Parts: sequence; structure tokens; C-alpha cells
Amino acid sequence: MSGKEKLLDRIKSDCDASIQTIEQETQTECDRIIQQAKAQIESLEKDNEQKINAKVAQIKAGTKSKVELEIRNTILKKRREEIDVTVNEIHNKLLSADDSEYFNNLYSLASKLKGMSGTVLLNEKDLKRLPSDFEQKLKSNGLDAAVSKEPVDIDGGFILKHGDIEENMSFSAIISDKRDEIEDLINRELFAE
Repeated sequence: MSGKEKLLDRIKSDCDASIQTIEQETQTECDRIIQQAKAQIESLEKDNEQKINAKVAQIKAGTKSKVELEIRNTILKKRREEIDVTVNEIHNKLLSADDSEYFNNLYSLASKLKGMSGTVLLNEKDLKRLPSDFEQKLKSNGLDAAVSKEPVDIDGGFILKHGDIEENMSFSAIISDKRDEIEDLINRELFAE
């Protein structure tokens, strides 16, 4: 082999070694970049998974809260309907009582006005069926009052007029005034948990 050939072999051998070193360095750098990219992807996936899980949890909590509110509102609406039915039944029972029971209820109302006096105002139906001893029984219950012959527009019960003041003892007024107490009682009886 001539000197020229030896020189060319040496140059080729050096070039091959340089190419191999460059390829190894390139492969090492490619592997490092790929590992770095994988790590970034895993980090992004983990962040996204956490964000997605947080969003899912938020949606679930919101949906659960909304459903619970709907259930609560439905229950409250049903309770309100049941209370309204019960209050109406109480009112109707008071109005439809037989004469004896009905006027006993009025005497009971009169006892709540013990010590007062004035004029008792009744509706037309009650004036027509008024017991003959009505005023005496009012007195025996503590209410000194005369019965007006003029009917008033109330459903049942009576109004006591003394001077410029009126005590409305009509069933509708009493039920309206006592509505909260009646609702509490009905809630305890019907919906005790």
C-alpha cells in the first residue's frame, strides 16, 4: 500500500470514527429530548387529569346540590298542599258542625273575650238558627253582649263590636291568625321524622 492509500485509509477511518461519535451523540441527544418530551406529556396529562377530575367533582357536587334542592322543594310543596287540605278540612268541619256543636264552638270563642261587652254580629244563616238562650250562654262564658239583628258577611263565627273596636272571631279570621300555629301542629302530626 502506498503512502497515499494509507493516508486515505486513515482519513476514512477517522471519518468513520467521527461519524460514529456524532451518531452516538445525536442518538443520546434524541433520547434525552424524547425522555424530556415524555416527562412533559406525563406532567400535562396528570395536570389535565387533575383538572378534569376537579371539574367532574364540581359538576357532581353542583348536580347533587341541585337535585337535593329540587327534592326539598317538591317535599315542601307537597307539605304545603297537605297543610292547605288539612286547614280547609278544619274550616269546613267548623262550618258544617251540627247546630249544637256549632254554637258550642261560638261559646268557646266567647270565653276568649271574657270580661268584654258589646254587640255580637252573626251571619244570616246563624241568625236564623240562633238558640233562644244564646245571649245567656254568652254571659255564662264571660261575654256580656247583645245579638245584632243585622247580618254580617262572614262565613261562620262572630264579630264582637264594642264601641269603635271590633274583635273578629270569624272562623276564617281565626284560622288566618293562627295559620302558623296550625301549620306547626300539622307538621308535627303529619310529618314527624
